[in-house]
Amino acid sequence: MTNLSPSPDGHVADAVKGNWVDTYAPAATRPYLRLSRADRPIGTWLLLLPCWWGLVLAMLHDQSPRWEDAWIAIGCALGAWLMRGAGCTWNDITDRDFDDKVERTRSRPIPSGQVSVRGAVAWMCAQALIAFGILLTFHINAILLGVLALVPVAVYPFAKRFTWWPQVFLGLAFNWGALLAWTAHTGKLEAPAVVLYLAGIAWTLFYDTIYAHQDTEDDALIGIKSTARLFGANTAPWLRRFLMATVGLMGIAVIFAMLDEASVLALVIALGGPWAMGWHMAWQLRGLDIENPDKCLQLFRSNRDTGMIPLVFFCAALLV
Repeated sequence: MTNLSPSPDGHVADAVKGNWVDTYAPAATRPYLRLSRADRPIGTWLLLLPCWWGLVLAMLHDQSPRWEDAWIAIGCALGAWLMRGAGCTWNDITDRDFDDKVERTRSRPIPSGQVSVRGAVAWMCAQALIAFGILLTFHINAILLGVLALVPVAVYPFAKRFTWWPQVFLGLAFNWGALLAWTAHTGKLEAPAVVLYLAGIAWTLFYDTIYAHQDTEDDALIGIKSTARLFGANTAPWLRRFLMATVGLMGIAVIFAMLDEASVLALVIALGGPWAMGWHMAWQLRGLDIENPDKCLQLFRSNRDTGMIPLVFFCAALLV
């Protein structure tokens, strides 16, 4: 096993070497930015992309894009960065007694001593309050949904203690933006957004099971549950099921959203999104090696592109 012990300069083991935090950020800010995973941006993308799916699909639903949507897109981006940071900080606070026992996570700021628990709590609250200020610029129903999102965020770090399916709780939290952004545009939560949300949860089960295979040995030693440990050698068949659920549910969401108002050509283009996304997920499956942590991390990170694919198709459909 590769030695991933804490680095003297504070570099976190699973961050890309030469990332902007380690290279350019002022030294005093680096421990807090690492706590927010700013040195590992994939999580922000995975939180943001469902927001943009929901927003663009809502625009396709009512065929009424407007300038306000530009702010919703920007606000979601800022909010995703902040709330991913706050959520990761909360996760590290609750997991501090586990992280120092897992090879990949013992270099994180709290177990490595870069940040105190009190400092982490203050940093978490600061990020959450700024995100709340952004949320207040949205429709009232979106604001209420944003507040409700704190429930799955708060529960997720504890899920691996009581269920073999903590990835479901991550999916509930990470795809909430599909509901929020749809509602920010339309003013109400509707069925297509809910189905899109379920598609996102299936996608999260896919990519986070791959991610969790990095830690199965350490997790078994300290009693942490995950779908990676649950599935074991049967992971690939389960991932195929999550792939099919993702593609099928997203396709249904597109049809529900566009059938009444959009043109046939726009509908066909938008349906190309989940189809192409499914092919990218199939490519990941072909390269999967659950015994190779580096490969698992590489495939996990590739899901930024996976989630970007349907967004490109949805935006193209807007132009028709």
